[in-house]
Amino acid sequence: MRGGRAAAARAAGWGWGLLLVAPALAMVVLFFLYPLGFSAVSAFRSREGEWTLANFAKAFELYHLDMLFTLAIVLLSTLLVALLAVAIGGYLTLGENRTAVAVLRWLYRWPLFIPFIVASQMMRSVLAKNGLMNNALIGSGIIEPLQAASLLDWRGVVVTFVWKQTPFVALMVAGAMASLDRSTIEAARDLGAGRLRILAEIVVPQVRPTLVVGLILSFVTMLSVMSVPMMINPNSPTMITVDMAYRINAHGDYGVANALGFVSYAMAGLVGWIYLRHGVRQGGAR
Repeated sequence: MRGGRAAAARAAGWGWGLLLVAPALAMVVLFFLYPLGFSAVSAFRSREGEWTLANFAKAFELYHLDMLFTLAIVLLSTLLVALLAVAIGGYLTLGENRTAVAVLRWLYRWPLFIPFIVASQMMRSVLAKNGLMNNALIGSGIIEPLQAASLLDWRGVVVTFVWKQTPFVALMVAGAMASLDRSTIEAARDLGAGRLRILAEIVVPQVRPTLVVGLILSFVTMLSVMSVPMMINPNSPTMITVDMAYRINAHGDYGVANALGFVSYAMAGLVGWIYLRHGVRQGGAR
């Protein structure tokens, strides 16, 4: 009797739980899983509806350099984001100048609230040949007017990505560092360790999981942005998000565009798989 009541209570609990998550689950299925599945299937079908690999063959033939360029840009940006985020979080945790720490804590978060398209337009005004950066360097006498050069190429894309994503990762890393046990840090200081050594050998290993999660999210975000390469890098090669937009708007070629999207899914999935495999290994070791 009691077992039947307990089973009925558990079933009712499951029912209420499913009812509560149903709206969110419906949104995920409707706006994420269905478009993802439709895009993946369309990548393997021709305009006549036949199953084929022609879309991938055409995508690799026309845009293989853009694929490598995309991967290189995002990896480089992710590496620089990691270095800057660790540096910011480390100074907020280990810095001794309270004024500098307060100013940095107030200042570094600003780009977090700026959309990518606004950041792109701003960087066009800063990094152009006659932009704010070159005018400031010329005005201060650091360079001559003839030495001014435009950074509106792959370098501008990297600068924009790093400037935009560093606050996101730094916020996560700084929070993780702030929650650490200070006794290990103080013990290292008592033994004569410098701040850089404490950061590299004590602090960073303890916040590595948080850092990796932030970097993976940043990698996926930068991989999917179209406004930054389209507005800042008018040259070729470019990122595959721009190629996807071009195939659809100029040629109505959804097959090749979906094949390029499938390649970006594979890049993001590979990074996620590496992280999950590393996490499983660490969990097994424990």
